[in-house]
Amino acid sequence: QVQLVESGGGLVQAGGSLRLSCAASGRTFRIAAMGWFRQAPGKEREFVAGISWSGAGAYFADSVKGRFTISIDNAKNTLYLQMNSPKPEDTAVYYCNADSTYPLRGPDFGSWGQGTQVTVSS
Repeated sequence: QVQLVESGGGLVQAGGSLRLSCAASGRTFRIAAMGWFRQAPGKEREFVAGISWSGAGAYFADSVKGRFTISIDNAKNTLYLQMNSPKPEDTAVYYCNADSTYPLRGPDFGSWGQGTQVTVSS
């Protein structure tokens, strides 16, 4: 079992920046990929960004390409999401995901964190 704990969420102004972190513990040797999903009120949980455990492969939702960066620090078992130029439509609860396959399979698979709220104000 993999345990995931997100941190770094909060209130940020549009055009600012924010960095989310996700610390993984437990059976981290099972992890092939990690990533971020988000869920806004009244909407489905949607994919944001994913990365292979090695860090060699990464992919993003079209809505965040060019603005968000995903990275992983294997020595610290920690995943990051650097959010640059966030927009109000980025407001959501952000969830960390770890899976035994790459790419990530989605909401019904893998391990999930508790979520961290990100609110972007104009």
